[in-house]
Amino acid sequence: MKLERTLFVSGSLGKGHDVLAEACAHALEEHGVTCRTVDAMRLLGSGADAIGDWVFRRLLSVNAIYDAFHFSQLRDDGRLARVLDRLAVQRILPHLKDVVDEFEPQLVVSVFATGAGVSSRLKREGYGFQSIVAMTDSFAHRMWVHESTDLFLVTSEAAGESVRRYWPEAKVEAITAPVRRAFYSAPPKAEARAALGVPSDARCALLMSGAWGIGPLDLAARSLAESGIWVLAVAGSNPTLERRLREISKDIPGVIPFGFTDQVPSLMSACDVVVTSSGDTCREARTVGRGIVLLDVVPGHGRENLMHELELGGATACMATAESITRSVRSFMDDPSRSRVPPAREAHLAAAQFVAAVQGLGLEV
Repeated sequence: MKLERTLFVSGSLGKGHDVLAEACAHALEEHGVTCRTVDAMRLLGSGADAIGDWVFRRLLSVNAIYDAFHFSQLRDDGRLARVLDRLAVQRILPHLKDVVDEFEPQLVVSVFATGAGVSSRLKREGYGFQSIVAMTDSFAHRMWVHESTDLFLVTSEAAGESVRRYWPEAKVEAITAPVRRAFYSAPPKAEARAALGVPSDARCALLMSGAWGIGPLDLAARSLAESGIWVLAVAGSNPTLERRLREISKDIPGVIPFGFTDQVPSLMSACDVVVTSSGDTCREARTVGRGIVLLDVVPGHGRENLMHELELGGATACMATAESITRSVRSFMDDPSRSRVPPAREAHLAAAQFVAAVQGLGLEV
């Protein structure tokens, strides 16, 4: 069957799901496939998306509570997680049906766990599309895995076996997940620094922590700058953090603040090391060729992802305090054997793996 239309089901809890959908969609669009992305959180409707966003943020803000929910409910298929997933699927289902009926995709790719549940439900009701779950977390929880899914794409063999924990017969393939194309063509360091006003001989760190700007980034920016390191500080969609960073930059010229920005490829190129929480930003940093100092600020799946990033090398971890961040950054920069990461600029390789996986389902691309 010729693949003409693909629907991606994402979820706007942070930006990680969206950027994966964008990168995978571009890989297919280069072969003439029409792609569309829908946000499962928005399909909840009637303000439920805002409530879900608020609840998730509150859970993340108390590590012990989120850890308990993640490991006892999501990982262990707990009753509360099942109820919440079922309620979300019921609300999203009629809206996704409308999208599928209108767009008529031959392939649905879920990059968000709740999306995996809804697409599975549609298949059980007789819809004939092929379905893929694309997951960049290092360990699957129960809501990712449904037995009508045709293929699970993961980024490591360990992640693949975590899927088989729930479904031993699952078809799983480990690939290098593509990143957005701008990261494969980031400008040279000298050019990026000149545009930003960072001295060519300065030591420089990019400081960011997801779209929500989680952690003491303002305190860390000040501490790093006072130690002699230039700081590119990204607040994401956190207006309070952005305001604090801009106030600090008035006192310390070595702090260059940003809110939500599309300049991240250039910022990564300009810096010597990326300080960030575990997630898709780590793949982007490795693509540009930058070592990573991991903020241990995301509980649950974030702790699992952090350990996987450390295993990949070119990364270290720190506590979520300004002192720990500063000491870790300085130590990491001082040891090239730990911080050196060769850039992965071959965009076509990761994209080709994703396309080949799609073709493996019998879809001609």
